[in-house]
Amino acid sequence: MIKLKLQSLHKRDSELAQSNRQLEILSNGIFKIGKLPKFRDKIAGDGHLTLRPKKLEILQINLGYMCNQVCEHCHVDAGPDRKEIMTRETMKQCLNIIRNTGAHTLDLTGGAPEMNPDFRWFVDEASKAGIADFIVRSNLTIIRANKKYHDLPEFFKNHNVHVISSMPHYTRGKTDKQRGEGVFDKSIKALQDLNAIGYGLSGSSLRLDLVYNPTGAFLPGNQESLEKDFKKALSEDFDIQFHNLFAITNLPIARFLDYLIASENYEDYMTSLVEAYNPTAVENVMCTNTISISWDGWIYDCDFNQMLDLKVDSKVKHISNYNEELLNDRDIIISQHCYGCTAGAGSSCQGKVT
Repeated sequence: MIKLKLQSLHKRDSELAQSNRQLEILSNGIFKIGKLPKFRDKIAGDGHLTLRPKKLEILQINLGYMCNQVCEHCHVDAGPDRKEIMTRETMKQCLNIIRNTGAHTLDLTGGAPEMNPDFRWFVDEASKAGIADFIVRSNLTIIRANKKYHDLPEFFKNHNVHVISSMPHYTRGKTDKQRGEGVFDKSIKALQDLNAIGYGLSGSSLRLDLVYNPTGAFLPGNQESLEKDFKKALSEDFDIQFHNLFAITNLPIARFLDYLIASENYEDYMTSLVEAYNPTAVENVMCTNTISISWDGWIYDCDFNQMLDLKVDSKVKHISNYNEELLNDRDIIISQHCYGCTAGAGSSCQGKVT
């Protein structure tokens, strides 16, 4: 037991060191063109001395960093070797919040949230709270990963879960390049499984949305155009339907930041984010209507801040003393990675923000 606790503490220290290193890179990076403007100074020029929360709409809960995939763009650094998993005790604390929150959307994420051993119990209990939109972010391949997950589509349907799934591209090459060999074929089969029980079909209340992340060091294209291309290709090639596609910018943190540095694309990518800065997008960034809760119950402005260990600037930092009124009276913590959410049409877990 003592050995396990020491290993856990060592792991936590390593993660904090990585977060601090990445924050230093983001904050102090000096490029050939000079030092890029601070995000704080950029929004101040548009009249935002701080970012403040609006009405809380979305409660996003990370059930753990364990995942059956290791995607090169993953901002969570998720993978099969991650041991961070939300306990049932922490889930019970989350349930108390869900029952009393003013938010209308519950968003379960990971890693692969389905790999949490108490996932189904938690969904059963949370679904009784009467949340209007109950989201599970599934990587699709988990449905095909093991026999114990094969009935997930039916489980989702029985609880009227809104499924949002990552799909980097409608071609095998680009998808497998980002997410691993064989991922595309498994994703297609999983989408067909979901379609077979009514998910994603025209007129169906069983919501199925896809998420597009660029497969390289560039910004996503127009969301509406991408959605048309995805729908046409997936329908013609595989007879697959879905409702909406969300285009999300890859933020320069965690595994994607490591990739940018290793591939010598970091300077160009950060420059492209700054040059694409859209002051209109600042008004609707997701940290203004969302609270993110980590697997161990800490509270963050968004899941990107969670990965950098930037806890909320509030007396309330953990769900054990959760107070929505106090949380709504805080300044949102920002840094250079926030350029990713304000570039072009903006980016959030629900796609563009303008």
